[in-house]
Amino acid sequence: MRAIVINAVGGPEVLIPAEVPTPQAGPGELVIRAEAIPVLQPETAMRSGVFPMSMELPAVFGSQAVGVVTEVGADVDPTLLGVRVATAGSGAYAEFVSAPAASIARVPQGVTPADAAAVLMSGSVALTLLDRAALRGGETVVIEAAATGVGGFLTQLAKEFGAGRIIATCGPDKATRARELGADDVIDHTDPNWPARLREILGAATADVVFDSIGGSTAADLLPAMTPVHGRMLSYGFLSGAPAQISTVDLLAGGLTSTACAGPDWLDLVAGNRGPILERLAAGGLDPMLAAELPLEAASEAHRRIEERSPLGRIVLRP
Repeated sequence: MRAIVINAVGGPEVLIPAEVPTPQAGPGELVIRAEAIPVLQPETAMRSGVFPMSMELPAVFGSQAVGVVTEVGADVDPTLLGVRVATAGSGAYAEFVSAPAASIARVPQGVTPADAAAVLMSGSVALTLLDRAALRGGETVVIEAAATGVGGFLTQLAKEFGAGRIIATCGPDKATRARELGADDVIDHTDPNWPARLREILGAATADVVFDSIGGSTAADLLPAMTPVHGRMLSYGFLSGAPAQISTVDLLAGGLTSTACAGPDWLDLVAGNRGPILERLAAGGLDPMLAAELPLEAASEAHRRIEERSPLGRIVLRP
């Protein structure tokens, strides 16, 4: 079968099209014929060596896929054959993908494979963040990188979960998109002084929740703008290149809380929201933010685009 193989960490060029054996379903596993494969920002970090790789190289790259079940292993429900599902695991940049049956989420009727792939990762993370934030009615939230990825789904869903006002941050070229997704105010986060701009926009008010995907020193700069005692920051990314650089001492002055949204148990919660986000997509009213569909062989080009931060949404590969 056709697949994208990685032999060593490095730039996008290390993703090489190749012919490899078709996987078979072992006990507790199934195989799908892939129809749509999302290209994820964390995958670019693994490919480049920023994040550690859990598999030995060379290997078929990729972690999620949407497709139709063609084979089931022992102890797997045989009625899944022919069913369209979303999977998570490894070796997803390929025509056929094996995955643990426990990882699947059924794709509802009426949802295209590309749209399912586009919403799967970022949408499930956004739902988990909103559950953890426990928004109270009318609260003001700050959503970083709000026009794409997880931030884009947070912007679409936050008011349904209790936000009263959404202040979004993004680059100037994505401001219109952030407003289309539901932001009330937009700040250019490419300006190093954007935390001061946040305080100007808030005036006498404060931010109740900050969804932090930028990390770095900016996180500490936002704390004075947060609601004393009730303010909470949920950190789930570090687009700046470093996690949020805040300490317990930083939080004590305002009685604030900071939650690190990471680790195996956090990922289990995210996995549990794959099905619910697909159901929301099927129900209508949710933009899947599908930016482009590229052939499987263009995986390296997809990685280049993501690293340039040019897409306004998810790039999906089509085998």
